[in-house]
Amino acid sequence: MPDFGLQRRRVLNLLLGGAALSAMPACASAPERSLRPELRRAPPVEGIIARAGLGGDLAFAVIDMRSGDLLEGQGANTPLPPASVAKAMTALYALESLGAAYQFRTRLVATGPVSDGVLRGDLVLAGGGDPTLETDELAAMAAELARGGVRQVTGRFLVWGGALPFVPEIADDQSPQAGYNPSVSGLNLNFNRVHFEWRRAGTDYIVTMDGRSNRHRPAVSMARMQVVNRSAPLYTYQRRADRDDWTVARAALGNTGSRWLPVRHPELYAGEVFRALATGHGITLGAPQVTRAQPMGQDLVTHRSPVLQDMLRDILQFSTNISAEAVGMTATGAQSGRPRSLAASGAAMSNWAQTRYGLSSARLVDHSGLGAASRVSMADLARMFQQAGSMGTLRAILRLHRFRDANGNFIANPGFDVRAKTGTLYFVSALGGYLTAPGGRDLAFAIGSADLARRARVAGSGVDRPDGTAVWARAARQMQQDLLQRWAQAYA
Repeated sequence: MPDFGLQRRRVLNLLLGGAALSAMPACASAPERSLRPELRRAPPVEGIIARAGLGGDLAFAVIDMRSGDLLEGQGANTPLPPASVAKAMTALYALESLGAAYQFRTRLVATGPVSDGVLRGDLVLAGGGDPTLETDELAAMAAELARGGVRQVTGRFLVWGGALPFVPEIADDQSPQAGYNPSVSGLNLNFNRVHFEWRRAGTDYIVTMDGRSNRHRPAVSMARMQVVNRSAPLYTYQRRADRDDWTVARAALGNTGSRWLPVRHPELYAGEVFRALATGHGITLGAPQVTRAQPMGQDLVTHRSPVLQDMLRDILQFSTNISAEAVGMTATGAQSGRPRSLAASGAAMSNWAQTRYGLSSARLVDHSGLGAASRVSMADLARMFQQAGSMGTLRAILRLHRFRDANGNFIANPGFDVRAKTGTLYFVSALGGYLTAPGGRDLAFAIGSADLARRARVAGSGVDRPDGTAVWARAARQMQQDLLQRWAQAYA
């Protein structure tokens, strides 16, 4: 039977020149420029970079997987934002800390005895940090609670997210409506996004906010939307004590539409959705109340997430930020105890990377790469991929990197294989992973480009796609493709 929840998660989660002679070893401090030989049939790097015209900082490093030699490098020791390529480091960190078979648990805990269908105490929806929990899975938990005979709860309905530190937003320089920048908690639902839908009714609009899934559409009141007569900004947001207040510009709405918006009260969101689902099974619960105390009592129902390795494959394929943050903070907890904050957990992973892989430049502020203050050099990133490649686990869960022709169509068989993680922020682009050249030679590589001056002018603007960002990102991706094609030819 197909796993519809997993399928839905997969859908939702829809360099300056040098020249000359021979390769150099990839050491703790790689040269800023490798001594590049003139390689027959391979287009020169200088031309590739000039055509891209990106400005700012550009860097790359290419390492032979077997020998560890640096084959080509430029700006290789310059620390740059890794963007979502940081998720590859998070995957390695989590696999070592938690193990590939690790599963998150979400529980329904009774603080008192259950007899004759009555729970004489509180019912607690207790999160274990699962970033993939969805409404359909809460519905299954409500159904199991009913099948267990619970019909009445005499005490409170509590929600607990204390397994992880509460993160109001992953990065503070994103637009308020960015669904990829939600809060993170020990209790998360629908990637901490609420579904906003609008429909014109005469001169006004009917709006709904719900925690929808494949089978259910429970309405929520903790997230509220008001349509306002203005042309800009597109959205405004204010976090109240017990709800998320939104406004949207009337001028931006057509007749109908919808989008997912970030949730900043994740425990209350999950609690309100579960309460509605329990009501459907004849179980009446009070309004959810957040508790800071770790629940003690009898576990009535337990939901387990997919195993970590499958979750990491989805994180690397769909680049889900909340999943990377929850996994990374859980890994820190397993290594050194529950972190104080996301920044502290990012620092713990940086220290691990320095010790485990010798990444002396690693300074990560989170686990997803969404925070633009994170830094790591391309030499260090390439070295990480090269060292991790001997285990095979990371390479197996990286997605196939596809190439396009001059018309924008995918090339069915480019003649070589690339498995990699992409990363994109406004005026930041990165790519890192593995290239198998014709003939089977294996390379590890990392490419980074960043125009941080241009980024500073648009970050926090409240606009979904600031002017110039899409064109710049396309040019960066084309440069990456051209470099990879060069290396495939040069090192066949």
